[in-house]
Amino acid sequence: MAQQVLKPGIEPADLVWNDGVPESTRFGDVYFSRDNGLEETRYVFLDRNRLRERFQAVEDGGHFVIAETGFGTGLNFLATWELWQEVVADKSAILHFVSVERFPLTPEDLARALESWPTLAPFAEELRANYPPLTHGVHRIHLAGGRIRLTLYFGDILDAWSELSFCADAWFLDGFAPSLNPEMWLDQAIGHIRSHSKAGTTLATFTAVGRIRRALADSGFTMQKTAGFGRKRDMLIGELEDPAQTPDTGIKESHPAITIIGAGISGCLLARNLADRGVPVTLIEAADDAGSAASGNRQGALYVKLGVEFNDQTELALTALTFSQRAYKPYEGRFWHPTGLLQLACDDKEAERQQRFLERSHYPESLLRPVDSMQASELCGIATQHSGLWFPGCGWLEPAKACTLLAEHPLIQKRYGVQVEMLSRHRERWHISASDGSTFESETLVLCTGHTTPDLLPFSGNIRLKRIRGQVTHIPSNDLNNPDCVVCGHRYLNPVSDEYAVTGATFDLRDDNPDVTLESHRENLDELNQMLPGVGAAHLLEGLTLNDLTGRVAFRCTTHDYQPVAGPCDIGSDHSGLYLFTGLGSKGLTYAPLLAEYLGDRLTGQPSCLPLKLQRRVDANRILR
Repeated sequence: MAQQVLKPGIEPADLVWNDGVPESTRFGDVYFSRDNGLEETRYVFLDRNRLRERFQAVEDGGHFVIAETGFGTGLNFLATWELWQEVVADKSAILHFVSVERFPLTPEDLARALESWPTLAPFAEELRANYPPLTHGVHRIHLAGGRIRLTLYFGDILDAWSELSFCADAWFLDGFAPSLNPEMWLDQAIGHIRSHSKAGTTLATFTAVGRIRRALADSGFTMQKTAGFGRKRDMLIGELEDPAQTPDTGIKESHPAITIIGAGISGCLLARNLADRGVPVTLIEAADDAGSAASGNRQGALYVKLGVEFNDQTELALTALTFSQRAYKPYEGRFWHPTGLLQLACDDKEAERQQRFLERSHYPESLLRPVDSMQASELCGIATQHSGLWFPGCGWLEPAKACTLLAEHPLIQKRYGVQVEMLSRHRERWHISASDGSTFESETLVLCTGHTTPDLLPFSGNIRLKRIRGQVTHIPSNDLNNPDCVVCGHRYLNPVSDEYAVTGATFDLRDDNPDVTLESHRENLDELNQMLPGVGAAHLLEGLTLNDLTGRVAFRCTTHDYQPVAGPCDIGSDHSGLYLFTGLGSKGLTYAPLLAEYLGDRLTGQPSCLPLKLQRRVDANRILR
């Protein structure tokens, strides 16, 4: 049996294969029926939850939520996806599938297991291409262009049901038999199933064990025994009948328009996220184009610095990193360039930190791996004397281009060149007054306005946000030995784009100068030369004047605890419908996709991609005093 691995890694399933059917050595049970696993799935879970007729009742803009107690090979999920695509093909509805797995299959085992079902091959291939690294926690995966949202929790089932925010329309109570895996069927787990359900929620399970039936009945489900599949004589189905609630059929009314102020990377990602869910958006921006402020740099690295200890802060950074890698994948070659990223141990302190990081944590090599100086040199194409960490799925973006492309959607109404001066709330609507005399109204308002957020908030107090000046330096490609990947240390250096490489950025906490300065150019080049002497930047410092190089200054926004902000401003009924999305600091390109997804979930009442502990970490009210 495999030994337990350090977090964030998680032990994979231990399998043996008998005639193409995977069996768990840990639990001594098969993952699907030896007779016909796909037909069993359709019979037990799809048919007994009446999914075909219920999917037909979901209208445009609606969503349906299925929760499952064991992801296994993903067979139940793929069969459900196939049915959804068949029934809801011409609707803009979303299927949410929430599943837990304590011992996930490796990508190789997943691929082998799903070869048994050639009719599901297109779905299986897309799942494999987006299958997350084997790390603890929540993984939100977009499939079918976002019409399928899979929320995979790798970890203990009780932790999952305690931490996840969702309300299921139907349950697949799958997993190994109660006698072989009793933890999955504890009364406490069944109590969580009830708490994540509502009137009309159905469930189905292959088991007919009396203890399970009684526990579900005691929690409020009307249970009955019915004929099982194949050689299995009986199974259980149930429905929650709560006279205090009206059953939810899955039909949803159209979403009211949402107004977003700020067309930087956070505002544009959120606008696109909502529009892709069928929600109309008004996007207001003071500049004449999207991506004109902190998101206006020529290049930006997709990068986080993971903590030595795997705590909530590190988990948020890791979740954001893996989600953003998947989120940007459809834009490869347009504004996303996955070259890989090398995080150098460019001094003794960082080398010691990376050593402790590797000793105390386990990360899959598909996510990151240590490299020595020779390997680092080969990866980046420049000689370096430093070891480091290699992130193969990272790279760099063109932020301004990203903002422009993301904002192109029929449901996004752009209002650029509009300087918002005042916000007020009357009769449950937000009134937005601009400097040119124009006004806008909206029930829901999201401020993606960086360090200017306190100037717009319609209340006084100490708003714990601060702005940090950052200057980047543009270096002509013929002045450098240019890297093949992003290289990070005390500065970053991106591969050449349009005959320039970008390095930076300075971190000027008490400098409000918006102009490019010679001093900041020198600081960037000094740090670059120390980090990566092989790049050949030293000669640029000789007799350097302000006219020799170009650059750009932007002001990042961060919080008192250097953690981002995303969520409602809960300071009384007078300010309901107001959300903040700010404080992303220098890692906005990495955090913004995940937090846009999280806000999209909250604004539409859909299952959350963040567990409760990470929701608390980004809570907007912590910056309000």
